[in-house]
Amino acid sequence: MAFLSARPPIPVSVLGLRDMIPFMLFQTTFRATLVCIAALAFSPLMIQGEQPQVALPLHTAGHAIVDAANKPVRLTSVNWYGFDEKEYVAGGLDHVPLATIVDEIKQIGVNSVRLPWANETLERDPLAPDYAVKANPQFKGKHAMQVMDAVIDALARAHIMVVLDNHVSRADWCCDEKDGNGLWYNAEYPEAKWLADWQTIVRRYRKQPWVVGADLRNELRSGTAWGGSDAKLDWHGAAQRGGDAVLAANPKLLIIVESPNYSTDFTGFDKLPVRLKIEHRLVYSPHAYAFSNHAFANYEELKQAYDARAGFLLHTEPAAPLWVGEFGTCQKLDCGANSDWFALFIRYLRENDLSWSYWPLNGAQSGGAGRTYDSVETYGLLSPDYARIAAPKIVESLRTIEAPTP
Repeated sequence: MAFLSARPPIPVSVLGLRDMIPFMLFQTTFRATLVCIAALAFSPLMIQGEQPQVALPLHTAGHAIVDAANKPVRLTSVNWYGFDEKEYVAGGLDHVPLATIVDEIKQIGVNSVRLPWANETLERDPLAPDYAVKANPQFKGKHAMQVMDAVIDALARAHIMVVLDNHVSRADWCCDEKDGNGLWYNAEYPEAKWLADWQTIVRRYRKQPWVVGADLRNELRSGTAWGGSDAKLDWHGAAQRGGDAVLAANPKLLIIVESPNYSTDFTGFDKLPVRLKIEHRLVYSPHAYAFSNHAFANYEELKQAYDARAGFLLHTEPAAPLWVGEFGTCQKLDCGANSDWFALFIRYLRENDLSWSYWPLNGAQSGGAGRTYDSVETYGLLSPDYARIAAPKIVESLRTIEAPTP
């Protein structure tokens, strides 16, 4: 944003001292007026201190995400899971009012939320369990999708963008090879339902401009391929069908595409790109975590590895932006190689000016496979009671990569 500047002052030699006094008063008044005008004009454009409000909707331009005024937008997000889990509602509503969680998201400084949902949650739309919303009595007796409506509305009122993420078919904790959610479909939720569900949820929020994106499917695995002769495993073809189905329901959304192998391997995406019927909507979304079987010796080693996995797409055509849809580490940054990896990866995000989404916001676990309801979420940014930020060092690091590079 450029600063307004007043006309250069007239040299003293041109004015007599008597003439200068009224001129100086005028100039001072004029500058003060400009400051007031600037404050009135620009103050509504600020979110959470230094976060500029974007002009919606978003689209893409080359390798960048931009707003309706073609200004670069760094999509900085937190993952707030729950609508994909056994409780069918966003985490934390059992501990604090919804408004408190939204305020904490604003304190973290991000401009968006990746909101996972399950096909089961949308199709069954069960009643929200009383225990899962006990701090929000207005949700007692409400269905899961009514709670989602309220969550998205609260985020929108706070000028926080939302990316809808089809995380799983059957609601449960994700992910492994045997959970039945590794493809974009399964026997209970075939592709036809996956496409129809996407259109249903997109139409539900079509009039909500702060819903800006559709992450078509989380962490493809279980034999998923990029292309190939087996249509049952070809995620490339399915992603194009899914993206076009979403855009048919709302042509203004970003279409976010992950990759096979838990969204860590984008090999071949440059040779076989996604082509949607509406241009300037495609974003690729790698995920990144530290793996115990490999620690990077230095930044150059990490850079080489992540460039090979997905970073090379920043230098290929047709161009598409990258949004790291998940990455995270231990709350206190006291976990050895995992903490070291996080510091290196923050540098990678900064140097490549990448958009990102931290996993997770949640302070406590949901119910589900391998989970203990209400126990500590060890990667979570919030405390188990959702009363405070429990990972201040992580938040401090994230704030260094929130603003887009001018």
